[in-house]
Amino acid sequence: MYIEVRKDKKRKKYYLAHSFRFNSKIKKIRHYLGYNLSKEQLKNKRNLAEKIINEKIKAYKKIRDPFKTVIFPDELEQLKTLEARGDIKVLHLTEDDWLKFTEMFVYDTNAIEGSTVTLSEVSGILEKNKWPRYKTKWEISETYGLAEAVKYIRKTKTHLSLKLIKKLHEITFKNSKPFAGKFRSKGIEVMVADRFGNIVHRGAPSTLVTKLLISSFALKDIL
Repeated sequence: MYIEVRKDKKRKKYYLAHSFRFNSKIKKIRHYLGYNLSKEQLKNKRNLAEKIINEKIKAYKKIRDPFKTVIFPDELEQLKTLEARGDIKVLHLTEDDWLKFTEMFVYDTNAIEGSTVTLSEVSGILEKNKWPRYKTKWEISETYGLAEAVKYIRKTKTHLSLKLIKKLHEITFKNSKPFAGKFRSKGIEVMVADRFGNIVHRGAPSTLVTKLLISSFALKDIL
């Protein structure tokens, strides 16, 4: 790993950079450290940046390209269990069932994202248009947005695609997030940490999101 310096008018911007091989290609990761830093500041920031870059490299290496990876025997057996066996009886939900499902889905999904709106408050918002006190605008907006996305899924005849995913994202976050309907930009990563700061889950690197989605759709068609 090495330090890169870029001049921007009167400022010097510092980055910690590292190149590594991934799928026969050279990838380069940069982590911004700050500008006009002293040697001591640079040293302190580098220690943390090295850990972050190493975690990103691990994330890259855990991602398997489905077109370049052999399916293991146990994975093949799991796929076989997905085959339909016997008669299938399709039960359609009533409108009341759909309402209950939507409320539970909205509550669970938004809670994962940090929303403090309770299940009973979700019901009040969607059934009575009743806004709970002391809740933020984005929490209310995403409660409506996610419920609207469920309605869209019920009505659309579009097959699962990148366009549909972006459309659902836009519907959900159109009034709360400036990046609604867009994939993560380069350098924007998703991770989940416990209360001690230990990373328990890291999403795919932003530069691989579109490629992985396309690969998964192509693999679905093959299977």
